[in-house]
Order: sequence, then C-alpha cells, then structure tokens
Amino acid sequence: MARKHKKPTLEEIQKKFARAFSFNQSINLYDQVKVNEDFFIGNQWEGVKSNGMPTPAINIFKRVVNFQVATITSENMSMQASGMPSTSRYTQKEVDKICEIVNHQLAAIMERNKIVAKNREFLRNAAVTGDGCLHFYFDPSVENGQPVKGEIQVEVLDNLRVHFGNPNNRDVQKQPYIILSRRDMVEDVKWHVEDLKEWGKEDGEIYTRIADPDAIQPDSEKFQNDYDSYTDDRVTVLTYYYRNRETKTIWCMEVTENEVIREPYDTGLKLYPLVWLNWDYIRDCYHGQAMVTGLLDNQKAINKLNALTIVSQMTMAFPKVAYDKTRIRNWTGDVGVGIGVNGNADNVAKVIEGASISPQVAQFIELFFDKTHSVLGATDVAMGDSRPDNTSAIIALQRAANTPMELTKQNDYQCLEDAGRIWIDIMSVRYGTRMVE
Repeated sequence: MARKHKKPTLEEIQKKFARAFSFNQSINLYDQVKVNEDFFIGNQWEGVKSNGMPTPAINIFKRVVNFQVATITSENMSMQASGMPSTSRYTQKEVDKICEIVNHQLAAIMERNKIVAKNREFLRNAAVTGDGCLHFYFDPSVENGQPVKGEIQVEVLDNLRVHFGNPNNRDVQKQPYIILSRRDMVEDVKWHVEDLKEWGKEDGEIYTRIADPDAIQPDSEKFQNDYDSYTDDRVTVLTYYYRNRETKTIWCMEVTENEVIREPYDTGLKLYPLVWLNWDYIRDCYHGQAMVTGLLDNQKAINKLNALTIVSQMTMAFPKVAYDKTRIRNWTGDVGVGIGVNGNADNVAKVIEGASISPQVAQFIELFFDKTHSVLGATDVAMGDSRPDNTSAIIALQRAANTPMELTKQNDYQCLEDAGRIWIDIMSVRYGTRMVE
C-alpha cells in the first residue's frame, strides 16, 4: 500500500527551522560570516581593545576578491537552449522554432533581472561568506502586456537565510525540503496576504486557508543582526519548499512564527527554484569554505606588524624626555615654547629614545603581503602591476595565473545553466498562453 502524503504543519516547520539554526551554530557559521564581512569591508579591528595603539588596516582581501570576481564574470554571458532530436509529432524545424522562442524569453529574463550584475553579487557572497544563492520566483503582479500577467523574478540570498533539509548534501535538487527565511515589515506581509487572496481569485486557485492579516505580529530575529534593532515592526517569514512524493512536484508553504500565511500548495515545478554555489567545498556539508576564511590570520598578522611599526616610528619621532624637577617645575612638549631653568642649563633634560625597529620588519611585511596575494592568484602579472617588457610573456603569465579560477568559473557557468532549466520549468507552469514573435 502506497504511503499517503502528509501536509506539513506550522509546528513541524518551526522545529525544522530550529534544527537548521542549531546546525549553523554548531559549525560557527554566524560568527564566521560576520568576521569575514568585517574584514572584507575593512572593519578589521572590530571588538579589539587597542588601548590607544594605532589600528591600521591594509586590506588584502577586497582587491583580490573583486579581481577574481571581475575575472570570472568578465566575459559577456548568454544562454542558449537547443532541442534534442525529436521523436514526437514535432518536426525538427518546429523544434528549432520553439527553441528560438525560448531563447528570446531567456534573454529577456537575463536583461530584465540584470543577471550579470546579480551574478557578480552571487560570486562575491561565495568568496566572502562561502556560499552564493540565487532564488527564482514568479511574480503574478508584474504587468507585461500579455493575457497572463506576471514575470520570473531573481533575488540574491545570503547563505544565512537558506536552510537545507539534508545539511550533508550540497545538491539542491536532492533535498527533502528547503527553508528560506527573510525579515519583512509587518505591513508588507499583511499586504502580501491581501495580494494572495486577489491572485487566487484571478487564477481560480483554491486556497484552503490564508492568514488573517491582523494576526501577523512582529517577532525577534533568531541570529544576531546589527540592524534589526532599528525597527520593531518586522517579522520573520519562512518559505518552506518540499518535494511531494505523490505528485513528484515541488510544493510550497509560507509561515511566520505563530501564523500560517499560506497553506501548502502545488507549485507545479519539477525543480527547486534556486541554485547554490560553494566557493570551495567542505566534505559532508552544504556550506562551503570562503576565500577569506583561511587567510584571516595573515591579515591579522599584517595589521599587527603595521601597528607596532607605527608605534616604533612614533616613539622615535616623538621621544619621551626625562628632566630635573629641581630646576624645571613643569615640562611642555609644545613646539617653539621656551622652558625656564634655574641655574646652568647643562644636563637639565635627557631624551629617552624609543627602541629602533629592524628594517627587516618592513621587508617581511611586504613579503607577507606579496606571498598572500600570490597564493590567492593575484600576482603582479595578473593584476597588471608588472612592467610589460614582453607582451607575449605577460599574456601567457596572466593566463597561467587565471587558470586556478577556471574551477570557480565552470561552477558558476553550471549554476547559470541550472538556472536556465529552472526558468524553463517555471515558464511551462506559469506563463500560460502568450504572444510571441
């Protein structure tokens, strides 16, 4: 006897979300992402008590991350669908015509959603936090001049907002369920509920239950959010995607902490509507390793050495003075101000010079900086800082330096190819009958 599909409840979704949150905590994801973001944007002394010491920051990450992301996305991207040899009632000519129409739609989606720009943000997130995520959904409110309103929308999600049902598997399409969390204004969620009711009437879709807008109330964020305290009228909304074993399609449900916004409904999709990219893989974990994480100690060492070097230079330039209190009542360090002395001025004061710093320290800092850049593939040749004595050699060396990035580039291309399949899946379900050229 076949097992009957059981619809999820609000309590079950909240328990799964709590388990996902605990998993992220167990791998120290929230703290690691915050540290990585701080170091990337240059806030590298956050939480450090300097006790008056200088806090210089020579950011080794920002230029390298931007360089690698720009290198990977430097080529103009396009998406082309090609038909397989048809064994159905369609002729090859008809298949080619269908592919031409689909290609026009894919190009329109890429242009309307600014996929090239979103892809850069997608890769930047992967480099800094370890993971990149693109989420796709159909917005039925978009006016498009067609009999069926609505267009495919694309958004970039933080990896802290995406929770896989099986955290040991990074393959999106093999997940039992996926939970997306977001912080929305309460008023916006209430309007969203009203829109759901209107869309349901227009589409003829039957809703078993839609929340009462007045029942949606503000709540608190589960993980730390520095900007959450600025508004007290926000609520966490969970979008719960899961695969229905009976219909073989993706179902969806939206809930808050205490209220069901939308009961489970069949999206009709065969694929989960999101793509996921790890900058570097971690075994048995869907979260990846960020480029920044493994080199934080290098950045800290460079900052500390520079801070101590500045202290040494300051003590050398502005040394302390020991003076005879029997002859000088008060000492002033103001420039050009005379100091009165009772009696002979010889041997009244003595300059206490600071400890001189070895010139090898500056050489070591520069070497440390260059070696770190070299490990990241941002050599002088790759960055264009070397002198172009031999153009052919420079080009060859730049290509060699870019070779390690090919792995990430190919992974990015695979994600965009998967995105194309998801768009076609959404088109087949939600586009309806439309006018095409």
